[in-house]
Amino acid sequence: MPAPSSPRSRGPAPPDRPAPSRTLPSPAHAVFPYEHRTHGLLSWPHFLRRAARHVLWAAIVVAAAVAVGTTGYHVFGGLAWIDAFLNASMIMSGEGPVDRMASNGAKLFAAFYALFSGLLLIVVMGVILTPWVHRLMHWMHLEQK
Repeated sequence: MPAPSSPRSRGPAPPDRPAPSRTLPSPAHAVFPYEHRTHGLLSWPHFLRRAARHVLWAAIVVAAAVAVGTTGYHVFGGLAWIDAFLNASMIMSGEGPVDRMASNGAKLFAAFYALFSGLLLIVVMGVILTPWVHRLMHWMHLEQK
């Protein structure tokens, strides 16, 4: 009969509780599932579907950011909706503002929205490029075997 393990030992898990998993699925795995390095390379149709899904997610994020910017320019800057959309789109694309902001609140919003847009560009490009970089790395590791 084996001796019972003390609480400090790393003996077997008690029978009422399952052994802890070595790898927990990340929340990102539910949205962007990737194959493990031991799996084969994904077929082109499946890979292109994955890349399109990443572009779709990026487009949704950009559309939401432009909606926030449009609303902010309308509320804080007092611009008409079409002018607010123009300003938000120009900032998001990196071109710069079209209209001058008169109030301090509008200037603060424009400054923070510009900073946010710059960081969002990096995030969106990361989301779009991720499947391509993953495929390249996966392919390189397959070549090593």
